[in-house]
This record gives sequence, C-alpha cells and structure tokens, in this order.
Amino acid sequence: MDDADITLPEGFTRAGEGDAFAIGEITADAFRNDPFNRWLFGNYKGIRSLFHMQARRIYVPRGFVYSIGDQGAAMWMLPGGDASFSQMDYAAFALPTIWHCGLEAVRKGIKTGEAMEHAHPDFEHAYLFSIGVRPSQQGKGLGRKLIQPVLDACDRSGTRAYLENSNPANTGFYASCGFEPCGEIRPTSDAPPLVPMVREPRPL
Repeated sequence: MDDADITLPEGFTRAGEGDAFAIGEITADAFRNDPFNRWLFGNYKGIRSLFHMQARRIYVPRGFVYSIGDQGAAMWMLPGGDASFSQMDYAAFALPTIWHCGLEAVRKGIKTGEAMEHAHPDFEHAYLFSIGVRPSQQGKGLGRKLIQPVLDACDRSGTRAYLENSNPANTGFYASCGFEPCGEIRPTSDAPPLVPMVREPRPL
C-alpha cells in the first residue's frame, strides 16, 4: 500500500511543505481537551508545540497528511514509512516543551514515546498518528469523512491499520470504523491510558 492507493474526495487537500503550519493548528485545536495530552503537557501551549513539530518534521515530509479546509486534518504514516525521531527532532520537541511546560513534561514525553514504540506492532500497517476536527466543527460527521479514504485503501490492499486512542470518548467512533483494542499503554503509573487499536482490512 502506498500513496497511489489512496483517493482523496473533492474538498480534501493533500498537505505539502507549506501546509505544515495549518495542519499543526487544526490538530492542536482538536486535541486541546484531550485527557492524555492534558496530562502530558498541562497546558495548550505544550500540546500546540507538539503537533506543530510532528506536522512540520515528521508527518508532512514523510507521511500522508490531508485536510478538509480549515475544519479537520489527519496525519498517517503508511507502511514502510519512518515516524522515528532523530536527535534534532527530540531537540525540536524538548526545547519548547521545557519553555512552556517544564522539565517534567519532557520526562513524561520521553517515557510516552518509549512506551508507544515498545507497543507498536511489527506487522505491516498504516499508522494513524492523529485525526482531529476543530471543536467548532465537531458533530457534523467530518471525522468519518477524514478517516475513510485511508481505510478504503487499506481494504483494497489488504492492509491493517493501527492507532493509539488517547480519549475514551472516541472509543465508539473507532470501533464503528472497525478498530479493536489490543491492550493498554501507561508510560507512568499516574498516566491516563493510551489504548492501542488494530483494524483488520474488510473484504470488498
């Protein structure tokens, strides 16, 4: 499965280098009240910094990222892609996080990254790092529209999909898309759970 297998509907835009800032803004806004990210950073500035860094340095240049106007966006890493952090990526995460949130948030972030990497499956899959709709646009079915193009490609190519659910309120949505929980990730004893979920491709 690769980029050519994914068909984006009318009104969707594949993100290029110049769109990374907009993707970061949309996604950070969507995750501003996410319980795991609130635990991790303690404030919105830290959340915003993380999603901007991920969009700019990881997912727009290396992954498959798209948006519906300024309303919602999704960041995927397709099979064979590289979502790992270089030393420069860690620095780009750590320095603004220390400034906005303190050293404890950096410690939590490193532990979270290690725990997520340990739990990450080794089978071929499309990885959904984030999907988000701005709070003002939620409840209109945009999340379903956003996730469907890659899930359709997964079905056509027989590819699994994987994500970590950071908000229990989203469990029903992901389940309705075919994702099933496969454990729990807690980077520290006081952390809210991250729930890894896998979706098997559906027959056409």
